Amino acid sequence: MNDLTLGETARSKWQGLFAQPKPVLAMLHLGGDDAAQKLERAQTEASMLIDGGVDAVIVENYFGDNDDVRRALEALSNRTGSAVLGLNVLHDHELAFELAAEFPVGFVQIDSVAGHLEPGADAEYAVRLAELREASRALVFGGVRFKYQPVNSGRSEAEDLALGAARSDAIVVTGEGTGMVTDLEKIERFRRTLPADFPLVVGAGVTAENVEAQLRDADGVIVGSYLKHDYRDTGIVDAEHVAEFMRAVGDVRKSL
Repeated sequence: MNDLTLGETARSKWQGLFAQPKPVLAMLHLGGDDAAQKLERAQTEASMLIDGGVDAVIVENYFGDNDDVRRALEALSNRTGSAVLGLNVLHDHELAFELAAEFPVGFVQIDSVAGHLEPGADAEYAVRLAELREASRALVFGGVRFKYQPVNSGRSEAEDLALGAARSDAIVVTGEGTGMVTDLEKIERFRRTLPADFPLVVGAGVTAENVEAQLRDADGVIVGSYLKHDYRDTGIVDAEHVAEFMRAVGDVRKSL
C-alpha cells in the first residue's frame, strides 16, 4: 500500500467516525477520592462535555484504575448521543482492545505506536498490534514522539512516523508534557512527513486562544486540562470552559 492509498484509507475511516470537521476529543481523567466518586464525576463531566458539543469523550485511567475505566464505560456506553466514545488504558493496550470489544468504543488511543521500543521488542510489538487491530472494530489513534515516551528505536523521526502511520488510523502529536503547548513547527513537520491526507491530531496543550493555530495543519485536537475549572489536569470539568473552547473551534470551522 503506497502513502497516498494509506492516507486515503485512513481518511475515509476518520470521516466515518466524525461527522464534523476538526473534531474535539475531550478527556475524562477519572479523578475522585474513591470508586464511587470517580464514577459519579465521570458521568457528570461526560454530560457537560457532550452537552457542550464535543465530538468524542475519551475514558482514560489517568487518575483511576482499570476497574474505574470499566465502570465508566458501562455507565457511558448508551449515553454519549452523537459523541464518539474513545478509550486510553495507559500502559495496557491489550486491555484497551478487550474493553473495546465489549463496549461501543470507536477508537483506542495508544500513547506510542512507534519509536519507544528497541528494535527486537518493536518487531514483536508490531506483530501483536497488527493482530489486535485486525480483530477489532475500533480505530487506533497512535502517538509518535509522544509526551513522556522514550525514543529507543534507533530510527529517525520520519521513519518512526512512517511505521506509526502503518500501525494506526491517526497519529497523535504532543509537546513535552500534559498541558504544555505542542510546538507548531513539530505539528507542521509531522504533517509534511505523514502520508498525504493521513489524519493528524494535536494531543496536548490546546487552548481557546491557540486552537486556530494548532488546527491549521491538524485534523482534530485532544483537550483535557483547558476544560477544567483551574486549567489543570487535576481539576474538574467546567461548562463555561467547554463552551468557550467550542466557540473558538466553531470559528475555525466557519473559516474552512
